[in-house]
Amino acid sequence: MSLHPGLLEVTQRVIERSKESRARYLARLEQAASKEPVRKGLACTNQAHAWAAMPETDKIMLREMHQPNIAIVSAYNEMLSAHQPFEAFPAIIKKAAHEVGATAQFAGGVPAMCDGVTQGQAGMELSLFSRDVIAMSTAVALSHNMFDATLCLGVCDKIVPGLLIGALQFGHLPTIFVPAGPMTSGIANKEKNITRQLFAEGKVGRDALLASEEGSYHGPGTCTFFGTANSNQMLMEIMGLHLPGAAFTNPGTPLRDALTAAAAKRAAKITALGNEFIPVGKVIDEKAIINGIIGLLATGGSTNHTIHLIAIARAAGVMINWSDFNDLSAIIPLLAKVYPNGAADVNHFHAAGGMGYLIRELLDAGLLHEDVWTVAGYGLRHCAQEPFLDNGVAVWRDAPLQSGDESVLRPAVNPFQADGGTKLLQGNLGRAVIKTSAVAPEHRIVNAPAIVFDDQEDVIAAFKRGELERDFIAVVRFQGPRANGMPELHKLTPPLGVLQDRGFKVALVTDGRMSGASGKVPAAIHITPEVVSGGALGKVRTGDMILLNAETGELVAQVDAAEWAAREVASADLSANGFGMGRELFTSFRAVATGAEEGAISLGLAH
Repeated sequence: MSLHPGLLEVTQRVIERSKESRARYLARLEQAASKEPVRKGLACTNQAHAWAAMPETDKIMLREMHQPNIAIVSAYNEMLSAHQPFEAFPAIIKKAAHEVGATAQFAGGVPAMCDGVTQGQAGMELSLFSRDVIAMSTAVALSHNMFDATLCLGVCDKIVPGLLIGALQFGHLPTIFVPAGPMTSGIANKEKNITRQLFAEGKVGRDALLASEEGSYHGPGTCTFFGTANSNQMLMEIMGLHLPGAAFTNPGTPLRDALTAAAAKRAAKITALGNEFIPVGKVIDEKAIINGIIGLLATGGSTNHTIHLIAIARAAGVMINWSDFNDLSAIIPLLAKVYPNGAADVNHFHAAGGMGYLIRELLDAGLLHEDVWTVAGYGLRHCAQEPFLDNGVAVWRDAPLQSGDESVLRPAVNPFQADGGTKLLQGNLGRAVIKTSAVAPEHRIVNAPAIVFDDQEDVIAAFKRGELERDFIAVVRFQGPRANGMPELHKLTPPLGVLQDRGFKVALVTDGRMSGASGKVPAAIHITPEVVSGGALGKVRTGDMILLNAETGELVAQVDAAEWAAREVASADLSANGFGMGRELFTSFRAVATGAEEGAISLGLAH
């Protein structure tokens, strides 16, 4: 199947745009690569420190300088259900490495906060910034020059992008991502969402809400909706950094442990010391990044990746922007319906055929680049497979030819919709993104007066006072990265969803973010420039008519041009009491991010 001309066009312009930066990156990779263990260049004192605490048998192998040594970089903690299973993974990895004559060391841990716990709290202001702390922590773990390959143990929101950005600074090392898998299915997401809305209306109490939430989030593993965490897992697979089919195998199962062991053995095999060298900087190239965008669009994945993928790409010398997402969205069909885009969860998606089926369908339709490297070998067809157990060992077979449930996963010839549902909005308010795949067609165009807020709590308070029983667009400003760390505003979904269900035309326009779990209310998010950088959203006044048209890509304040030009952007005292953790802790970041463009680039908010 020949590639779609629209895909070829976007790919070629990304390659041209990235020519110089990618060449510099590859030159650095080539310079760092070595056919001998890099630890051979360490002084004796360095070496003695590096393996002082290792078992004697490992010390012997490390001294011989022949066998690969694998770095384990883990985001294990017990605050994230998806990361709690990682407690047991190092022992599995070390045992598997020994079986193939390699060693493995726990190189370092990275911070990993739970967005589910911090939603609507001051801690959420640290969420986006934590990605860059994680990237730095990963680089610190790998900085000892002791390793021939890396296993990254991470699943959730900012953790996987941070791990990958850090690993790409050591692009000469092979890197495999080792997931923990989703928790088993609990209360249906639709039922959970109904309870949240009833609570927002005051129709059920906190006991009912907590019981519903505990029935949904009930055990080890990733939350089962298709938010940012599970979008991460989809990306690692379609970009070639997982063993095929590893993304959505439940934790605590024999197959999960077998896949973890297989990842360790594969990492040992693809180092520069052998004959199948596959460094991560070679896997993540222009085509792999494009494949990641396509996977995001085809599955209705999280809009957070319109930020993260840009930052990941830059770490590999690849330059993409929102226009690339928008143009690919026009040609990529939506093949999956997983909550918040549908009723199913990721376990249903996996059972219906999962990533192997999805990748094969897109490849056969000419909508993915097959000519890429993956950790399984050359060619994305490797990832159109699924694992199963054979005498306790993970082996692979072709993904099913037919979807097990076309209400969840469809063939490319019969998509849920013809486009990917993530679009660029533009107008006199700046540039923003919107995810339409979860928004019903009748809600995709809103033309209503603005109500301006400076904090999400003010929106909720107005809702409780009964002041929002009308058509309106909530403008929530001072939520960008330089203002307060760009927190997710997912807490606004229940009240806005209630108003939409009551028949009102409502929407959200903000320089902040929304959670990957957000869906049915139209939201123009990530507006750039942000208000504290002089962004035009700061010119909006309560009562101004705003047009949000997700069909045509318009985001316009309908104000007389002369008056609009004369208006000043609103300002806020970001040092004032009560402005939160992000504003207090990241004064130094704001000093570095001296302009809208610089701040946008540093966090992946490229124009």
